[in-house]
Amino acid sequence: MARPVAVAAGVVIGGRDVVLMAGPCSVESYEQTHAVAAAVAGVGGRVLRGGAFKPRTSPYSFQGLGREGLEILRAVADEFGLLVISEVLGVEHLPLVAEYADILQIGSRNMQHYPLLWAVGELDRPVLLKRGFMSTIDEWLKAADHILSRGNEQIILCERGIRTFETATRNALDVNAIALARQIAPYPVVADPSHATGRADLVLPAARAAVAAGADGLLVEFHPDPAAALSDGEQALPLSALPRFYDEVGRVAQALGRGLG
Repeated sequence: MARPVAVAAGVVIGGRDVVLMAGPCSVESYEQTHAVAAAVAGVGGRVLRGGAFKPRTSPYSFQGLGREGLEILRAVADEFGLLVISEVLGVEHLPLVAEYADILQIGSRNMQHYPLLWAVGELDRPVLLKRGFMSTIDEWLKAADHILSRGNEQIILCERGIRTFETATRNALDVNAIALARQIAPYPVVADPSHATGRADLVLPAARAAVAAGADGLLVEFHPDPAAALSDGEQALPLSALPRFYDEVGRVAQALGRGLG
């Protein structure tokens, strides 16, 4: 039985409601982030996601705004009564990100970055641990245990797709892992259908499937103008799609006796 993680402001991950954590892949400007936050709050979302430090495959790609991005996230989230989730790349970034974010995200590439896992394990702050894209479920759960071993029980698992032989999508959303992790691990599980599919047209179907499998939350990318996004625009949904997304995923949650918030 998973231990619910109480974040702040009444937001509980692993409770009755499926928690929507939505926002841009990268914080690009105040105007962009403000528009997304307004849309997320407008449908009833509770958590604003956004990257200030971005681990990109190419060193020539946009790497994020750093502190400025975190300041923008916090300012617009506070304006709309939202919480903030943002990624921590390394131990050296942890004090800065922890100053602004309510939930610390450990990305797929850092799932086995043990010094970082130990460092977040020593904080009193919820940690979302993404599954490595080449990692087994057992390796994922043991990485979570590294955080737990340092005293932090506020762990949230995130299934974000794994690499397979299939090339039609960016990754393959492992729905089995969502259901299994909820059975065998003491942590709530959320899903990231944006990174799992890499295609905006598949994000909603994948999100519905994740909630049907028992996901306690969704981490989804939205952007005011996906075609102009500085990172991962091909998997970002436009803000105009947010009401339909919220409605359809909410109906799946409702069929299971849950809400979407």
